[in-house]
Amino acid sequence: MQEPRKLTRDDLDERRIIYPESSNRQLVNRFRDLRTRLLEASGGNNFTLVVSGATSGAGSSFVALNLAAAFAFDQAKTAVIIDCNLRQPTLHSTLDIVPEHGLTDFLDDPDYDIARILYPTGIPRLRLIPAGSRREIPAEFFTSFRMKQFIQAVRRRYPDRFIILDTAPISESPDARILSELCDYAMLVVPHGKVTPGMAEEAAVAFHPEKFVGAVING
Repeated sequence: MQEPRKLTRDDLDERRIIYPESSNRQLVNRFRDLRTRLLEASGGNNFTLVVSGATSGAGSSFVALNLAAAFAFDQAKTAVIIDCNLRQPTLHSTLDIVPEHGLTDFLDDPDYDIARILYPTGIPRLRLIPAGSRREIPAEFFTSFRMKQFIQAVRRRYPDRFIILDTAPISESPDARILSELCDYAMLVVPHGKVTPGMAEEAAVAFHPEKFVGAVING
């Protein structure tokens, strides 16, 4: 995977993205531990994972991006992060990418080539699929047969990659629950001190128990 550009250590620090040589060893080790736990759950196999916040501002994009980066640490592994938060996509901005096409463009056109919506991130072995140009009524995109085909096509075309979907908060949208039905696992991001235990539990039970791998406290 050739990188037309590469984010510097200063770039990564500014964006709060982990990298192997980062001086913030505590943060790096937390995501490495999370990666290890997910690999144990999957039996070491590649998987698709939905990441959603218990509420807005939970930091699900931060967790999803850094988890994807942690998988990309390993030279034998690659990762794709897909911005499925169609209402408020942020990943392209965080990574300084100006996308021409994205997920919704692919879903709109049966003849679209997935390669057109895969963008290098500046992080070795990590690619981004941005949200796309159309962002109305996300649930209609995600419940479509085309979305199911998309997930299957990404897995089939890139069988060596870990695929992480960053979604809108589970408390504000059904998107994460809908997408989790198409994926292997679902993870909840809970902002530290900002939700009650009851709110966190209500968000967690929105996912199918066989798909739910747990919650991450962020903050």
